Amino acid sequence: MRRLILIAVVFLPVMLIAQQTGLSRMKEQPGPDASPLADASSTGGLVEASMTSSASGMSPSMAEPQPDPQPPQTSQSTQSQKTAPAKEPSGPPLEGSMVGYVDDAIVGSQIRIRFDAGFKDNAPDRAEFFYPQCGCNGGGAPGPKPGAANNINFQQLYFQGEYAPVRRFSVFTEVPIRWIQPQSFIPGTYPASPFSNKSGISDVRAGFKLAATASSDHSLTFQFKAYFPSGDGSRGLGTAHYSVEPSLLYYQRLSERWAVESQIGGWIPINGSSLSGRGNYAGDIYFYGIGPSYRLVNRENIKFAPVVELFGWRVLGGLETVASVIAPPAVAADASGTNIVNLKIGARTSFGRHNSIYAGFGQAVTHSVWYEHIVRLEYRYSF
Repeated sequence: MRRLILIAVVFLPVMLIAQQTGLSRMKEQPGPDASPLADASSTGGLVEASMTSSASGMSPSMAEPQPDPQPPQTSQSTQSQKTAPAKEPSGPPLEGSMVGYVDDAIVGSQIRIRFDAGFKDNAPDRAEFFYPQCGCNGGGAPGPKPGAANNINFQQLYFQGEYAPVRRFSVFTEVPIRWIQPQSFIPGTYPASPFSNKSGISDVRAGFKLAATASSDHSLTFQFKAYFPSGDGSRGLGTAHYSVEPSLLYYQRLSERWAVESQIGGWIPINGSSLSGRGNYAGDIYFYGIGPSYRLVNRENIKFAPVVELFGWRVLGGLETVASVIAPPAVAADASGTNIVNLKIGARTSFGRHNSIYAGFGQAVTHSVWYEHIVRLEYRYSF
C-alpha cells in the first residue's frame, strides 16, 4: 500500500504534464487562412470609387484608364511564417539552476563534474540505499564483510552528461566513482579484522526529463532516473539491485535576483535482498527538497548567488543493521518511519554563458543520517 501511495504521488503530476503539453501544442497550430470575403470587400471599394468618379461629371471613357486591380500579393516567406508552427527557443531560459543539491528543473544540454565528501554514515545498509545488507547477517547477504560498519566516510566523483534534442525533453546518464573508508564497527561482528577501504565504479544512473512548462520565469519538469547495479555491492560500492527514482522538479523566478527551486520524489528498489523471517531488506524512500537563492552579483557575464537548501528523506520500509544489547552482537532493526533532514549552505558562480561552479556544505539536523556532514564541489558546462 505504501508503494502504491508513493507511485501515485509522484506519477500523478505526469498526467497533468502530458495534458498541459498537449494543450500548448494545440495553441501553437496556425489558424485558418483569411476568408475570401476580404477580397470581395476590396473589390467593392474599387467599384464605389468608380461610381463616385462618374457622378462628378467625368465619363468612364474620358477618365484616365486605370489598371486592373491586382489581388494583394503575399510573399512566400510571409506565407510560410503564417503556416509554420512557432518554434520554441533553444537553450536554457536562464543561465541555469543555482542550487547544488536539489535536481535542476531547467531542461538543457550540459556536462557536470561533481565531487562529494561525506562523513560519519552510521547506518550504511539502511534500506539498502547506500550499500546492501551487511554480509555479517549471513545467508547470502550481499553487503561487505566481515564486520558491521557503524561509521563510514566516503567520497564520490560523478561524471554526468545531459542532452536536450528539443526544448522540453532531455536524456542523461551519470557515472559515479566511489571511495569508502570504514571508521568503526559494531564490536563482535568480525572474527579477526573487519573489511578495509574500498574504491571503484558505483551504480550507473540514466534517465530523462520532460518539462510541462519551460520559460524564463518558471519550469515544471518530470524526471525519471534508473539505477543499475554496476557497483560491487560486496565491497560497498553499490546496492546490488536495480532501483528507479521518479521525481517532480520546479523552478520559479521571483524577481531579477530571487529564485526558488524544489523537488519531490521517491526512490523505489527492485529485487533487493531479503532476510529470513524479516522480509525485504531494501525499502521505499520518499524525499523532498527546496532551495531559495539570491543573486548578489547579477551582471551580464558573471553571477554569484548564495543558496540555502533543506533536503529530507522518509524511509517507508526496509531494515538496517544495529548493535544489539544481547547476543548476537548485531541485529536487523526495522528502518521504516526513519526521518532524515539535512541543511545545505552554498553558493554558485556563473561566468560567461556556459560555465558554472558550485561549492557547498551540508549538515544533518536529525539523529538518523546518511552522513553527518557533506562537502560538495561541482563544475557545470551548459551548451
